[in-house]
Amino acid sequence: MTENQPSVTAVALKYGLITALVGIVYSLVLNVLDLSTNQWLTSLSYLILIAGLVLAMRDFKSNNYGYMSYGQGLGIGSLLSAIFGLLSGIFSWIYTTYIDPEFMGRMQEVQRTKMLEQGLSDEQIDAALGMAAKFQNPLTMIFGSMAVFLIIGFILSLIIAAIIKNKRPEFE
Repeated sequence: MTENQPSVTAVALKYGLITALVGIVYSLVLNVLDLSTNQWLTSLSYLILIAGLVLAMRDFKSNNYGYMSYGQGLGIGSLLSAIFGLLSGIFSWIYTTYIDPEFMGRMQEVQRTKMLEQGLSDEQIDAALGMAAKFQNPLTMIFGSMAVFLIIGFILSLIIAAIIKNKRPEFE
């Protein structure tokens, strides 16, 4: 029965690409509508990731005679999340560099306003924004996004895989 077993990697790649595409389109819509500063709307991208994780694990399980081990689910979720983060990071870099180069400046102004409201001094704000500017290079954006989504996706996968798993009996 193992000869027709789906590949963890193939399922993760397929759903990682689909989930990333949906996430990128959602981010693009938020950016075009100038809603990217709305924390509530931007946090909905995590729901896209959760949906992708659930769909990928359910697809694997349904194509594997109803079985998926906890480790397989964790592997699918981790790889899917890394792909999601990598492609999201690449999109963010392309968007902020070529499509809307003023985007980062607008975000800095939003951050400056929030810090002023919190009572920070101009020196503290300049130091914080200067530190943040160091992390706006392409590699940091891409791999930072990948690392963040990998960590979040791993944690979500721990939970989702525990719910969806159905281990194959030892003696069948």
